[in-house]
Amino acid sequence: AFRTRRLDAGPYTFVAADALVMKVREDGRVANVHAMLAVGVNADGHREILGLQTSSAEDGAGWLGFFRDLTARGLTGVRLVTSEAHAGLVAAIGATLPGASWQRCRTHYAANLMAITPKTSWPWVKTLLHSVYDQPDADSVHAQFDRLLDAVEQKLPKVAAHLDTARADVLAFSAFPKEVWRQ
Repeated sequence: AFRTRRLDAGPYTFVAADALVMKVREDGRVANVHAMLAVGVNADGHREILGLQTSSAEDGAGWLGFFRDLTARGLTGVRLVTSEAHAGLVAAIGATLPGASWQRCRTHYAANLMAITPKTSWPWVKTLLHSVYDQPDADSVHAQFDRLLDAVEQKLPKVAAHLDTARADVLAFSAFPKEVWRQ
């Protein structure tokens, strides 16, 4: 009943989506199952689990079915979706939530960035990246992001290129009022 309930506490302005791979027993063998989850911020400003669905693969078709189910149950008013940069997931968001902005999840992005950052540089690159999110207003966010690019450009050109390519994905939150950045 919970997984098929109407989503009538909306509008759900902000939604976060992610998946977790779990090993389960099926017919006497162990198989991977992808548990897709969406959490939204409801009209009262509280987080609410919107949906949980399992799939045999975390692919575009699975995500599209998941988001179609959410919208059919009443998911409305979404202005920003945060998720990993899985191409099928991003495409499903675009197909089912027209007009919603998309932002790459900070945690997933930091992990992707650290994968190309030399381990000895992790502490200062992480510190600079997190300083972008701690700014008081949108102009300061973008200015700090530029300072981050300047700081890594000479020593870590691959990191700088990665950051520059992901600018819009990482900074989408700054288009919203400061009061809702933490939501």
